[in-house]
Amino acid sequence: MNIKSKFGYLCCASLLTTSLWAQDVLISTRNTSLLLDAPVGGEVRFIYYGDKLSTSDAATLLETEQKTFSAYPVYGLNCPSESALSVTHGDGNMTLQLEVIKVDTRKEQTADITTIRLKDKVYPFYMNLCYRTYPDADIIETWTEITHEEKKAITLNRFASAYLPIRKGDVWVSHLYGSWANEAQLAQEPLRPGIKMIKNKDGIRNSHTAHAEVMISLDGKPKENTGSVIGAALCYSGNYKLFFDTDDSDYHHFFAGINEENSAYTLKAKESFRTPELALTYSKDGLSGSSRNFHAWARKHKIANGATARKILLNSWEGVYFDINQEGMDQMMSDIQSMGGELFVMDDGWFGDKYPRNKDNSSLGDWMVDARKLPRGIEGLIADANKHGIKFGIWIEPEMANTTSELYEKHPEWVLKAPNREIVLGRGGTQVVLDLSNPEVQDFIFGIVDNLMTTYPEIDYIKWDANMSILNHGSQYLPSDQQSHMYIEYHGGFKKVCERIRAKYPDLTLQACASGGGRANYGVMPYFDEFWVSDNTDALQRIYMQWGTSYFFPAIAMASHISAAPNHQTFRVIPLKYRIDVAMSGRLGMEIQPKNMTEEEKTLCRKAIADYKTIRPVVQFGDIYRLVSPYDRLGVASLMYTSPEKDKAVFYWWKTEHFVNQHLPRVKMNGLSPDKKYRVCELNRIDNEPLAFEGKAFTGEYLMANGLEIPYNHIVDYHKQNDYSSRVLYLEEVK
Repeated sequence: MNIKSKFGYLCCASLLTTSLWAQDVLISTRNTSLLLDAPVGGEVRFIYYGDKLSTSDAATLLETEQKTFSAYPVYGLNCPSESALSVTHGDGNMTLQLEVIKVDTRKEQTADITTIRLKDKVYPFYMNLCYRTYPDADIIETWTEITHEEKKAITLNRFASAYLPIRKGDVWVSHLYGSWANEAQLAQEPLRPGIKMIKNKDGIRNSHTAHAEVMISLDGKPKENTGSVIGAALCYSGNYKLFFDTDDSDYHHFFAGINEENSAYTLKAKESFRTPELALTYSKDGLSGSSRNFHAWARKHKIANGATARKILLNSWEGVYFDINQEGMDQMMSDIQSMGGELFVMDDGWFGDKYPRNKDNSSLGDWMVDARKLPRGIEGLIADANKHGIKFGIWIEPEMANTTSELYEKHPEWVLKAPNREIVLGRGGTQVVLDLSNPEVQDFIFGIVDNLMTTYPEIDYIKWDANMSILNHGSQYLPSDQQSHMYIEYHGGFKKVCERIRAKYPDLTLQACASGGGRANYGVMPYFDEFWVSDNTDALQRIYMQWGTSYFFPAIAMASHISAAPNHQTFRVIPLKYRIDVAMSGRLGMEIQPKNMTEEEKTLCRKAIADYKTIRPVVQFGDIYRLVSPYDRLGVASLMYTSPEKDKAVFYWWKTEHFVNQHLPRVKMNGLSPDKKYRVCELNRIDNEPLAFEGKAFTGEYLMANGLEIPYNHIVDYHKQNDYSSRVLYLEEVK
């Protein structure tokens, strides 16, 4: 409902008008507000971002707050300051001076769009500063749209999606870093004078070494469930740059957008350039509060099929690697079905005719079944899946090729390659990247999926991998004067392919895998249902990686699999229960050869899968509360999910260190209704005796104030004792 005041109407996006020419833009979600000063003929200025403003407070701020900083600073007439946008006009002039033309709002399906239209005071150069809000999410998405009508082309030198000034104080930033098999490690540090930069230049996989998301704690060292936090996530699949400039003012200056390095963009007259969205959120309830905002927005608006529960699957990779054959796949399908699984995914190694795919140095691009391995073909595999009553999925790596392939022999001009240079090769010494700026390549990649789905419409799931960086700066399709467009056009082409796939196959489940967790970003997630968190399936290390990943991404998108012991990456021997308990905190799956498991192990997995089906709605659609961080080195990590109605919850507890006579903190729960009573049931129990509180009921108030005393070790027979301990508790309201 709109609220009438002397300042006009206040709604999700409104103009608060104080005179004929002055106007201020208030953009609000259910719990947050962004307030801007946007006078016609003047510069758009930042006033406020944070907790939701009332009409009266917004009006008072307009009168009292200093309008010091531009809402989107541009380069040329304030050269010492960092800028969000810098250009070179056709006549060589490198300055901009943007003034407000008008502000308008419109409906866009389930969202509201506010557009502040700006024009240079001298040149026919135009920019739209855009904001999107949703009635059911505490996220504001912001981006820019740039065009011009100058006689000559202009050059975009820097083109950030957004800028936000953040008042100095005891301000900390939380962000993710890592590498292959060690993704999403959490770093937390105070902002100090100078530049703090987070960037990526991989070209394809933009979340291995860093993530395009940050959380900014405004009132001291970050806390999970208390404190004021701004969250920011750049929705882009390519190279990015996020940085904080802490200068001699009272503010930190935050910029986020495409990494412009080696990517200057030549913009022709009447051509439009759109920057990716930056998603902003604010919470008074700490880091977990900001995460809950991101998760709800993601499930409703930013992840493909975000309202559909994910299936429990077995992936063949760590079970057999390239050793694909018809009988082996049938055996694995039978095993996962017998344990209650719902989907089998055949990974790498199934394709290639002239060049069979027996290891990683050939065949990419030749997406035809290797009849020597699969004499009954994919039809036979689907028939076997139907026989076992499960769904079937398949692995592809469509953006890549090998020089040892029929595709490369036929189309060497389709790969990224620098002119006058020998091509630099990737994985296996033969891998190359296809040039997605080329429409023929886009058609080919779309055709890979389309041919599979047209020929085998019963395919339920595709694992889409990408195992190489862009190593060669050179497009054989783009003209010589547009070589700096390569990175941007690659991801523009990738987006076009994904849009075509989703338009034709909206219900197909797609996993984004890129050497593991290289594509965990909100640029790809509108087209993908989930991502592979990491090629490292070690349960202990996964606690740390999944903890960091959960800052920005919900459990429904986080593929988390039970794998073998010793682990194939770390060689650590971790008990099966612990591996199960970690995997059950994300989208549960298996990455193992079941025929190598004992009957006792299969029975434990069968019970875990059945239990996961019970808690799946809470885990995949519930609200996260992180309780004790593994990064605090307290010997334990703990988190929980609660249902939106707060009638159910799942509590996870993992011991991360083991010492004689150690002392671990008692973990208080969160997110429950204080007035409700909850019955406690342990899942995946291996102890000879149930826990003392098994089947007992406690009020939410007690559990949040005190928690439960978790035994440090499992009480099992002597020969089954080990140094790992973990618990999963299911809480259900007592009516």
